[in-house]
Amino acid sequence: MKIDLLTLKLFIRVVDEGTISRAAELENIAAAAVSRRLSELEDKLGLILLNRTNRGVTPTPAGLELLYRGRAILNSVQAVENQLGDFSKGQRGSVTLAANPTAITQFLAPLLAQFTASYPNIQLHLEEKNSLSITRALAAGELDIGIFTQIPYQEDIEVALFRKDTLIVLVPAGHPLAKRDQVSFRDTLNYSHITLTAGTQLNYQLLNAARAESTNVRIDIETSGYDAMCLLINANMGIGILPEGCVDLYRVPNTVRVRLDEEWADRKILLGTRRIQELSPSARQVFDFLSENGH
Repeated sequence: MKIDLLTLKLFIRVVDEGTISRAAELENIAAAAVSRRLSELEDKLGLILLNRTNRGVTPTPAGLELLYRGRAILNSVQAVENQLGDFSKGQRGSVTLAANPTAITQFLAPLLAQFTASYPNIQLHLEEKNSLSITRALAAGELDIGIFTQIPYQEDIEVALFRKDTLIVLVPAGHPLAKRDQVSFRDTLNYSHITLTAGTQLNYQLLNAARAESTNVRIDIETSGYDAMCLLINANMGIGILPEGCVDLYRVPNTVRVRLDEEWADRKILLGTRRIQELSPSARQVFDFLSENGH
C-alpha cells in the first residue's frame, strides 16, 4: 500500500481547513477530486480518517495519527527540496568539522579562511573537542571531519596525515631548567607541571611517558587551553610541555623554551573521517583541501 504525497497534502489541508470545499479551493483542485482521493485513501488503509457532517469534517483518532505523521513526512520532503535547491543556486551544503586545541591554535585559522574565500557557498561548522572525543564522534557519525593529535583509539575510522608539531618544555625564566639547552622528560619530573585537561592527547602523553619511566608526573594544574598554560607558566606557577607553535602565539616574556629530548616530542596531527568514500561532495571538498594543504 502506497500513500502519494499529493493525497497526503490534500488530507492535511482538509483537516486544517475543516471542509473539503475550502481545501479544494486553496489547492486549486475540484472538490469532487479531493473527496475521491480521500475516499480511496481510506479504502487503501482500511480506516475511517474523517468524520463527515454537514458542518464539515473532523479527523478520527486514526486521522489524527496520520495528520501528525504526515506533517513530519512533508516537512522532511520540503527540507530535501530546499537542500537540493541550494545545489542549483551554487550553495553546496554544510560541513561539520571538529578539531582539537592544538590544530585550532596552530594551523586551522588561515586554512579555513582560505577555504571560505575559495568556496563561499560551503558553510563550515567548527567545534573544539579533545582528540579522544573527536575519534568517538567520527565513529558514531556525529561529525563529517575531525582533526586530532595521534593517540591510541579503537574506533573504526579512516585517517590521513595533516600536520606535524614539536613539543618543548616551557619554564619560568628563573627556573633551574631554564639554563639547559635540552632536557629529558625524566629531568622535568621533580617539578610541578601545568597541562591540558584529561582526554587531551597532551595529558595522555604526559601520563603515558611517566608510566614508561615507572614513576608519576606531578600535575598541579589542568587547563582547557594553551593560552592559560602559557600565562600560568609566565606567572611562575609551574612548568609545561606543549607545542612550540602554540607558544609563538602568546606574549610570555618571563619564560624560556627548552628542547624536549624525547622521540614522542615529535607528534602527528591527523585528518580523519568515518569513511572517505561516503563523504558528501561538500565534505569531500573540505577533506581534500585540508589534506592537500597539510604536511
